[in-house]
Amino acid sequence: MSLWDLIVRRNGGDGAGSRRAVVIGSSQAVRHARRVLRGAHEAGRIVGAVLTQRQHRIGAIGLRVLGTIDELDLVLRAHRIDVAYVSIPIAMHKLAGRITARLEELGVAVRRMPTLGDQLDGRIGCPAGSIDTHVLLDRGPHRLDEPAITRTLQHKRVLITGAGGSIGSHIARIVAQFQPEKILLMDRSENGLFEIDRRLGTEARQIDRAVLLADVTDAQRTMDIVRLHRPHVIFHAAAHKHVPMMQDHPREAMINNFFGTRSIADAADACGAERFVMISTDKAVNPTSVMGATKRCAELYVQDLARRSDTFCSMVRFGNVLGSACSVVPIWSQQLSEGGPITITDPRMTRFFMTIPEAAALVIQSTSLDENTGQVFVLDMGEPVRIVDMAERFVKLHGLEPGRDVEIATIGMRPGEKLYEELAYDSEDMLPTSHESVRIVRTRPPEVSHVRWMGQTFEALRHCDDRDQIIAALQRAVPQMRRDEPSEVPIARIQTPAALSRSA
Repeated sequence: MSLWDLIVRRNGGDGAGSRRAVVIGSSQAVRHARRVLRGAHEAGRIVGAVLTQRQHRIGAIGLRVLGTIDELDLVLRAHRIDVAYVSIPIAMHKLAGRITARLEELGVAVRRMPTLGDQLDGRIGCPAGSIDTHVLLDRGPHRLDEPAITRTLQHKRVLITGAGGSIGSHIARIVAQFQPEKILLMDRSENGLFEIDRRLGTEARQIDRAVLLADVTDAQRTMDIVRLHRPHVIFHAAAHKHVPMMQDHPREAMINNFFGTRSIADAADACGAERFVMISTDKAVNPTSVMGATKRCAELYVQDLARRSDTFCSMVRFGNVLGSACSVVPIWSQQLSEGGPITITDPRMTRFFMTIPEAAALVIQSTSLDENTGQVFVLDMGEPVRIVDMAERFVKLHGLEPGRDVEIATIGMRPGEKLYEELAYDSEDMLPTSHESVRIVRTRPPEVSHVRWMGQTFEALRHCDDRDQIIAALQRAVPQMRRDEPSEVPIARIQTPAALSRSA
């Protein structure tokens, strides 16, 4: 079920007819699109057309001409447009990509419509930048156990950190459909907060919400927020996720991913939250990257907290999220709009993939499962996919031929990356749960002395600019961490948990 379907159904109607729509294309394309859409209630109310070029005979296309693409922003705002039907020939995919990107920036839903010419030529792919990620993965949406989610979220105050990000914002939008008492949107990005608040104001205006411009790594500010609002459920989505960038900035990764998690988890515990959910990653398993290692350290802290807290704590691991910022889909879309090439790192590389709606929905679903506290959940992402196969499918879905119309170029692996990801450590058992799309990882909690050492060591390095010393500490904290480049810091300089226990 799509988020739009969920929003519509839980607000008591089909809702589609109230959406204001435009058709974008040449006069001939608009005429054809109008004939196709005529009488389709789900198309919304089509208020007019935006033409790709100025026409001599305004109105001859059967729709009111609202302007040209040069006036796109003005038209969309003036007419409060919700949906745009883009009908531009595949041969003009660069133009289509620019238009689609701007529509998405303005929060307008994009629907693709092949032109009559492309249909007759058998080229009915999608304009650049408008790929439906569910189509790219070739699988449908997961089933949600809505009654169970309702019992968890209805009439509850729900706090989401990283609420302005790709996953956090979608979690907020889904939570809003289950009648929470209040949604608390927390992020340090003012732009991200503005956008999700604006969107909720349209989709769920009846739900009370608070916008909290705050950095989760500020422990006192975080504690003050949680004490003031007393959330029942906390989704912790704030994190640094960019693998190559974090290789060069390990201190920032440690501060945001470890200390940010410790800050909000401690606040949840101190203020008696019912549930705390940390969003983790498959890169936390046998990590080769700083990002993965810091997320693993955060997992260990939450597991340790869970055994001494009345708050139900859990973690959710999943893989790459298609369509999120800096993921392959927006990068490939931009590359395609510029004429190519589409770049991949290594043709042997595989990844587990999810769409943003899949990940957000199943994270929420995991909160309703009756399992023991301190457990790690793993979402069903299907089989790992070769990046090169996905790149070829992406090109073909645009009606183009890989190698002939668009080159696929190999650029090599970047720092911190590995050829394949894993979902669990060898010492962990992965078992089914009551929901077919969520599995549970049975794992032993960490030694208390190790978690204590980890926190004290990282605290001592919080203001350290020595990259190698921080990475050496991460390697000690996560012994399974593999690193291609040898550390120049003698490992003896980092105190072991046993040594810390002896000195206590």
